Amino acid sequence: MGFKLIAFDMDGVLFKDVKFWIELHKRFGTYEEGVILTKRLLHTDYDSLIREVVQRLWIGKDAQRYFELIDSLEYINGAKETIKTLHDEGFKTAIITASSIDAAKRIQKENHIDFVWGNELIVRDGKISGEYISRIGVGREKKAIALKEICNALLIDTKEAVFVGDSEGDIEAFGEVGLAIAFQPKSELLKEFCDVIIEHDDLREILKFIY
Repeated sequence: MGFKLIAFDMDGVLFKDVKFWIELHKRFGTYEEGVILTKRLLHTDYDSLIREVVQRLWIGKDAQRYFELIDSLEYINGAKETIKTLHDEGFKTAIITASSIDAAKRIQKENHIDFVWGNELIVRDGKISGEYISRIGVGREKKAIALKEICNALLIDTKEAVFVGDSEGDIEAFGEVGLAIAFQPKSELLKEFCDVIIEHDDLREILKFIY
């Protein structure tokens, strides 16, 4: 089956992995408490984590530090070239990430990306407002849901899609697509659900498996 959509996780796949939300804690001066809360709540009570972090620790913080972090993110080797090649070959592209949708929109603006899905930290009047839109949460089933919605919009089957990821949050999306590529995977579990494992640090390696 010919593939029509290539979907990517972002951190560690398109951008070098800096653990975006933890890095933002550093920039906001909330690192120690943020790490404790993340370890305790990320996979057990995500809504409470958002309340504790966004509505208590980060509310009113200068959003300039958030945007400076986004601007500082560096591309994985070959990421821009890979996206350009896919675009030139007529593929649709998407980013589905549990990281910041503003960071995903940076990639969308600088390259040709058709769809972006991510979590949104709301900024008002230059400050963190205390609002957070959790479209993807920690990933997992929400990434699969996002993938299905994009495929529905394109009028294609999910088996006509490829997903490129690197963490356990990508497992459910891997189960939906026709080709699941683990790029420099950080999880041994993820390797059990993929079709291809790429350990090379250049994203262009995925192209040989797509067409």
